[in-house]
Amino acid sequence: MTSMTPIETIDWHTGGEPFRIVPDCRMAVAGDGLTVAERRVLAMESDEVQWVRALLCSEPRGHADMYGGFLVPPDDSGAHLGVLFWHKDGFSTACGHGTIALGAWAVESGRVQAPADGVTDVVIDVPSGRVTASVRTVGGAVEDVTFTNIASYVLDRGVEVATSRGTVTVDIAFGGAMYAVLPAQAVGLRVRPEDITQLIEIGREIRNALNAAGAAEHPTDARLSGIYGTILTEEVHSPEPRADGSRRLHQRNITVFADGEVDRSPCGSGTSARVALLADRGELRPGDELRHESIVGSVFRAWIAEQATAHGNPAVIPAMTGTAYQVGTSRFTVDPRDSLVPGFVLR
Repeated sequence: MTSMTPIETIDWHTGGEPFRIVPDCRMAVAGDGLTVAERRVLAMESDEVQWVRALLCSEPRGHADMYGGFLVPPDDSGAHLGVLFWHKDGFSTACGHGTIALGAWAVESGRVQAPADGVTDVVIDVPSGRVTASVRTVGGAVEDVTFTNIASYVLDRGVEVATSRGTVTVDIAFGGAMYAVLPAQAVGLRVRPEDITQLIEIGREIRNALNAAGAAEHPTDARLSGIYGTILTEEVHSPEPRADGSRRLHQRNITVFADGEVDRSPCGSGTSARVALLADRGELRPGDELRHESIVGSVFRAWIAEQATAHGNPAVIPAMTGTAYQVGTSRFTVDPRDSLVPGFVLR
């Protein structure tokens, strides 16, 4: 792809978080014979792919919190499609909100055939593994999408981090990416829009300190190592009993990922890490539901789909239901006289 080739995108949002889909990927990462995990490494090493990512993320075509994905071939015929997730700082290993948006798009666009009423599984290969978006249609329209993730687990607990707000203790969990998790009150904040600047600052500070210390090494795949984001949590109210004996937990979170980006949705991979942590302590049991709310009020309903093991340790397969909607289509072009290509970010 040259700088003069128009780039067609379809823009969606999941719970308020943008997801810019590039369905026609003509770059080297779209070639045959590679896994999606290998394509991610290739993308990170490619000046061409990084240029296109920067063009679509950066102002004036994007913004500091833009998110999207290049569609690529799946690992094999067992999946409908593959995707490379990207943001302003690079390529992520997993993205739950993007998976939900891709499932809805695949059905609405006709790429995956679905009945007018029913549930259709859209199988997607992402860098961290194979995931499923179960798309529920009613009257020919997508009603919601349930995202079933890979095995998620606790990596470490009680890790101390020195910050500008004092020493705090975080738990580290994997939900397709590595997250550091702590209560917002531990740093004197609330999960609310008026605290957003301070939440970003402390989230970035904790992530950077942990990565400098090498605190999140993946047991088998170095490509999945490193803290991707910091999740600051807040309990909305105590667990509520339900008629069948299960409980509903209601919590709020903000996920600050990459270099200070904020997930407007409850964050799919972050919710998976949260489910793993709650399950590990028996706070979320099979049959229970976590109502996981974002800083803008959007909600994922999450639960333990099944028990699992990962690298010889207890794990869970998390599932969650959310909604995604198309917001527009774009045809991005580049004027050769434009000195601000591929763009800039002012945060």
